[in-house]
Amino acid sequence: MINAVLEFFGNIWPYVLAVLMFIVLIVIHEFGHFIAAKLMGVRVNEFAVGFGLKLFKKKLGETTYAVNLIPLGGYCAMEGEDEDSSDERAFCHKKAWRRFIIVIAGAVFNLLLGVILVAISLAPGKLLGTTTVARFTENAVSRQYGLKENDTIISVDGRRIFTTYDLSYAFSNVADGKIDMVVKRDGEKVTLNDVKFKTEEHEGINYLQMDFYLYGDKKTVGNYLKHTAKTTLSYGRVVWFSLVDLISGKYGVSAVSGPVGITATVGTAAKQNLSNLWPIMALITINLGIFNLLPIPALDGGRLLFITYEMIFKRKVPQKFEGVVHTIGFVLLFGIMILVTFKDIWGLITG
Repeated sequence: MINAVLEFFGNIWPYVLAVLMFIVLIVIHEFGHFIAAKLMGVRVNEFAVGFGLKLFKKKLGETTYAVNLIPLGGYCAMEGEDEDSSDERAFCHKKAWRRFIIVIAGAVFNLLLGVILVAISLAPGKLLGTTTVARFTENAVSRQYGLKENDTIISVDGRRIFTTYDLSYAFSNVADGKIDMVVKRDGEKVTLNDVKFKTEEHEGINYLQMDFYLYGDKKTVGNYLKHTAKTTLSYGRVVWFSLVDLISGKYGVSAVSGPVGITATVGTAAKQNLSNLWPIMALITINLGIFNLLPIPALDGGRLLFITYEMIFKRKVPQKFEGVVHTIGFVLLFGIMILVTFKDIWGLITG
């Protein structure tokens, strides 16, 4: 009996950890809104983690703090956020620039957390990754197509390469195994067309097999800070490129994962090595921050769009119209989330 219980917890703890990770990222986002609202003089009625049935709540001052049953979400409920209010401290009565700061603060906190997590992920080890080829594996195919030792890879298929993460993303979903590269060789830029690599398929996506090793950069305080900044920006670029590639059709819907799929991925990574979680968490929180800034109704970016309009034209969009737009956006996003969740569950069942 004891062995069965230990085995159960041994299998389930990585996925519990993944859910806790989601909660942390959500709390950080909502905490950004919360802190900004307090600083901007807005009354916060409730700060909650999760949705649905309340498991715990406590009122401190004017704000009720709650933990709810369903952990995949959270909210910072401000007075007058989505309706009229007679309270002079209501969100709707504050100047546009104050509301702008409050709305953008959630994404900013996610991005700041991303920087911290990237720094943590780069802390172990004595070397930092570069994009310069050190040596090739045995029978490397790319070497036969013009790539050489000491080449610094500058771009792949027209996209600039700054970090090893840029390189990893550029090597994904290349159907024919051929890419165009620009490298720096002996101080000169050299263009290499149709460089061939072996490919491998994983979950319907073709990846190029990187048949070379890269030099490491000696870790100093300056290099560490520089690589932290570059890697954070690299994660942000990849999030943007992923969206562009999804819209353009380079990646299909099968490449999109919701909370269930991401939890499974995080759980698997945690089983292998807990240190794997830092870069995954960094990517997810940066993804969350950037995605929330997109000008889509119901997201922070959609609200920022209306506030920006008000700041430029000095008049508010009618609240009823804005409410309808956000409601439609929420319904559409919720529908997409349900579809993606079913897709993830089906993948786990059949995979």
